[in-house]
Amino acid sequence: MNLSLSDIARLTGGKLIKETPEISISGVNTLADACSGDASFLGNEKYFNDFLGTKAGVVLVPPALPEYPEGVAFVEVENPSLAFNALVEHFMKAATDFTPGIHPTAVVDPSAKLNPDKVRIAAGAVIEADVEIGDGSDIGPGCVINKAVTIGRDCKFYARVVVRERCIIGNNVVIQPGAVIGADGFGFLLNKETGRYDTVDQVGIVVIEDHVDIGANTTIDRARFGRTIIGEGTKIDNQIQIGHNCVVGKHTVMCAQSGVAGSTKIGDYVTVAAQVGITGHIKIGDKAVMAARSGVIADLEGGKVYWGAPAVPFGEARKQFAAIRRLPEAFKELNALKKKAEEIQELINQALNEQQG
Repeated sequence: MNLSLSDIARLTGGKLIKETPEISISGVNTLADACSGDASFLGNEKYFNDFLGTKAGVVLVPPALPEYPEGVAFVEVENPSLAFNALVEHFMKAATDFTPGIHPTAVVDPSAKLNPDKVRIAAGAVIEADVEIGDGSDIGPGCVINKAVTIGRDCKFYARVVVRERCIIGNNVVIQPGAVIGADGFGFLLNKETGRYDTVDQVGIVVIEDHVDIGANTTIDRARFGRTIIGEGTKIDNQIQIGHNCVVGKHTVMCAQSGVAGSTKIGDYVTVAAQVGITGHIKIGDKAVMAARSGVIADLEGGKVYWGAPAVPFGEARKQFAAIRRLPEAFKELNALKKKAEEIQELINQALNEQQG
């Protein structure tokens, strides 16, 4: 699976410049850590010093850099970060190719529908009754796939993924270790007669559409009724919580430690940055962007950037933040004016007393 320089130019759609003696590239690495057998990329000017000192065999670079290190080959591309992904995929495929078959310690119900010559079921996995698994899918160690789940083609489930009963997973879905799909939503009602919270049955499912990536230890709750839906191409980071009956649109990005309460609808191409909290029963429009640690408590119009708690349009949030930072100074000025007013009032009172005397 090693690549020549011409192979790299072909895979990335780039142009080979400043050639060196032909070398063989066997992996990828950062600019700082790469050696002569590695490919790397310059995608951010912050790493230009690392670039100048790199020992990589070849680096993907944007056009017309002002300076290049010696002894390194370069492939010029419009978007080095995006182009580099083609190399990552190449070497990942070599590292992650699986051998189809069912491990002796896996437990597969006889009613499950899968082709053991075209899927892999790893050690300790449990596949319950009436599960369907498409060709090319890889179920990792310790995964639990509950009754009547449907999994499409070419999916990759890493270790200890749990998919609860009747949920539907599309094609080319990647789920990282420890994620739970289809756990009960947070449904409890206070019983005034007993003084206890009674459990509300959660009888819906989760539907994950094609080409979705789900991060480690992320939890996506099943619907109370109907479906919780994650749209095609959406990318969900580690440690995300998505509540019951939520609908997340297509090609949306959700970053680490964000949470969405039940029955909220998020549009297509939305960006949810890290540690954003979104309340339930609201709508967020297409291409909205919520900056890190925003608190969303009402509907948001699409196509705008929001920040703050509660989240407001970014320009307004910046003004609010600037005003808050000035509060200590403003309080000092207010206290000084208050003291001055008291002094003036005292002089007025003295003058009035003298006139009356």
